[in-house]
Amino acid sequence: MAKQSGLGDNLYIAGYDLSGDIGALDNISGGFDLIEDTAIDKLGIERLAGIKSGQIKYTAFFNKSAGQAHKRLSLLPTADQVMTYCRGTTLGKPAASHVAKQINYDGKRTNKGELTFEIDSQSSNGKPLEWGVQLTAGKRTDGSATNGTGVDFSASSTFGIAAYLHVFTFTGTSVTIKIQESSDNAVADAYADVVGGGFTAATGITSQRIQTATGLTVERWLRVVTTGVFSNAIFSVNVIRYLTAVE
Repeated sequence: MAKQSGLGDNLYIAGYDLSGDIGALDNISGGFDLIEDTAIDKLGIERLAGIKSGQIKYTAFFNKSAGQAHKRLSLLPTADQVMTYCRGTTLGKPAASHVAKQINYDGKRTNKGELTFEIDSQSSNGKPLEWGVQLTAGKRTDGSATNGTGVDFSASSTFGIAAYLHVFTFTGTSVTIKIQESSDNAVADAYADVVGGGFTAATGITSQRIQTATGLTVERWLRVVTTGVFSNAIFSVNVIRYLTAVE
């Protein structure tokens, strides 16, 4: 794969696409808080892996239109917020998601007249930042029940998956969005629902995180399907396939 720029990226926050109001992503980080356990007989520092964490820091422009940056971010919500950063908006491209708390909403006005806000979101509720793969090409629009295109993960895995959903627009009674699997993209093995891979039915703007059993075998190909009674659903799904045991 050739080197890439960050052109054409998206940022979704709790079912709202704020990409057009975001000037920069200043930090996208995840990993462990390290615990030092250096003994006196060592010549270098020893460390243990501690609690998993994550952070997305970003700069937003001032936009007070309904559903845009100022109206959403100035609320400083105390509840958890599902966030997804899409590296481009192509099916199968990388994305990073986490369940986070918005820490601040700090504005800055330069002498040139520039008005921007710096926001820090930190992983919360025991869920770290996770890098995955887009099972929708950024945002996907379904006008009725639809079987999505499969994404090839090269091999099956035995440690389950997690997935993040944003529903941006919805018209209808409800839509159920779920992940299906196949060993060969339905050549001889028909797609079937991943056990635990269905989101709670959506009836409006929403965001969710789900996780299957940690020892679940998941087949090579994955796709997103929709069912329900609706005429318009615009949504995004990022899936994380675990390659090692999840604690």
